[in-house]
Amino acid sequence: MDLKERIDSLDWSRLVEGMNEKGFASAANILTGAECDELVDQYSDDNLYRKTIIMEHHGYGLGEYKYYQYPLPGIVQQLRDSVYPKLAPIANNWMRVLNIDKQFPGNLPGLLEHCHVNGQLRPTPLILRYSKGGYNALHQDLYGDMYFPMQLVLFLNEPGEDYEGGEFVLVEQRPRAQSKAIVLKPQKGDMLLFTANFRPVKGSKGYYRVNMKHGVSELTAGTRHTLGIIFHDAA
Repeated sequence: MDLKERIDSLDWSRLVEGMNEKGFASAANILTGAECDELVDQYSDDNLYRKTIIMEHHGYGLGEYKYYQYPLPGIVQQLRDSVYPKLAPIANNWMRVLNIDKQFPGNLPGLLEHCHVNGQLRPTPLILRYSKGGYNALHQDLYGDMYFPMQLVLFLNEPGEDYEGGEFVLVEQRPRAQSKAIVLKPQKGDMLLFTANFRPVKGSKGYYRVNMKHGVSELTAGTRHTLGIIFHDAA
């Protein structure tokens, strides 16, 4: 089964429910072990990337990540192309219930056309690497005025074998309430969908926005790689 078939065969009703109810949802074994290893092995091939960020130089955390350049590697492009159409209807419903005057195209080329008209031309998919002591501070990946409110991450190493610590952390910030931390530890090859910025929550007077940020807890041993898929291009 190729990657698109794996994505199409997922229980998308469950994933949609997770996104709507919690702002995140996961699916196991989206990438094979060989596909994960291939992406990790490519980390040293600078021809694939447009920019490297040393996180501590910017106060982002401790580690580094590299933005892919166009054309994207096949796995990265397939993920972007195949998952976006599944998420666009969820995003459009979020805009509708929150009374935000925005709707997203049904396919990725349509979204990227909007980005390019808005002056956002640079690809945003990236691969991240952390070693012992590494972490990623809480943040949101927006990159410009035109952004898609959902993204995904693929986990390329096995927790407990390749590294210790390094949990994926989501923090939900509800109005007039203390923040809620959600700690996740997906396995190698798993995919995690999550909101890039906010999600709607239904209250007694209708829907309201709940902001969410994400990050990575400190690694206590080993090396951790993840593939981040952001759908909009950057300014």
